[in-house]
Amino acid sequence: MKKIRILSIDGGGIRGIVPGIILSYIETQLKEKTGDPKASVGAYFDFIAGTSTGGILSLLYVCPDKNGNFKYGAKDALGIYLDLGDDIFELSLIKQIQSLGGISDEKYSELELENALDQFLGKTTLGKALRPCLITSYDIGNRQSFFFSSLNAKDEVYDFLMRDVGRATSAAPTYFEAARIKSVFGAPYALVDGGVFANNPSLCAYAEARTINFSEVLNNPEKPDKPSAKNMLIVSIGTGSVKRPYTYDEFKDAGMVKWIRPLIDIMMSGNAETVDYQLKKIFETLPKKHCQDYYRIQPKLINSNPEMDKADKANIIALQEDGFLAVADNKILLDEIVDKLIENA
Repeated sequence: MKKIRILSIDGGGIRGIVPGIILSYIETQLKEKTGDPKASVGAYFDFIAGTSTGGILSLLYVCPDKNGNFKYGAKDALGIYLDLGDDIFELSLIKQIQSLGGISDEKYSELELENALDQFLGKTTLGKALRPCLITSYDIGNRQSFFFSSLNAKDEVYDFLMRDVGRATSAAPTYFEAARIKSVFGAPYALVDGGVFANNPSLCAYAEARTINFSEVLNNPEKPDKPSAKNMLIVSIGTGSVKRPYTYDEFKDAGMVKWIRPLIDIMMSGNAETVDYQLKKIFETLPKKHCQDYYRIQPKLINSNPEMDKADKANIIALQEDGFLAVADNKILLDEIVDKLIENA
């Protein structure tokens, strides 16, 4: 049986440029090694999961064009970030004063983000996704995690416009206003960024994949149904890590306001590291020929500012540089991943 190829992409705002570059390299190698100029990330993964900026990238990879083909390749998706990132995170003086830098109100207007999502995802619904996908969000009204599933979206009760899914998964508290969206059926939801509980959605992807009859969904009898870990190839990509220390002296008497941003940072990185630990332990239990099929790539941010809303031109260039360095540092692993993606096509 062929393995189920799973891609998972972390949240991280404008730092989505970094996994965007890594996946652009993977896509370029897929085209070269298969001789297919139309080879794309979407076509070479069987299941894709994403949180926040990773959720937006995931939606772009599985979005169909009017002919039912993959509309965006990895380089197309990356180009959107490079072209529009500074507009989405543009902080006007009025908004800066009104929000007190995100303390009394959300830091940024959601209008540019919504315009970008509408421009590239339009009126396409999640149920039309060309590959099974899972996008995370959090339902603040019902106080529970919320998962947008393209397979569940085959029923209009659970279907949504892709642009609304992108808006919900990236509604980062203190950065953007919570998303108020409706399903295709008309049910209203109040949602925020999935990064509040699953900034690294790899384990969510693993759990969801265990329930799917892939041979039927992908119309491929060589793909296993309800696969276990030994039947999976998981590629999990982060948006970069910088371990800024928070000292005891600095925070021993800190109050609510001072703790807001550090808590978001700690929560996001802590979740990502915990999920990586859990999946490593799962795959360590497998026979040797299977235990090397979980890949976690967490790039180092050396040149760029790690703030997820630092989207000025200079930092966008620096994020690109860090993305290229990540490719160079992980080239052997990335080439290995490409070979396994082709082998399990």
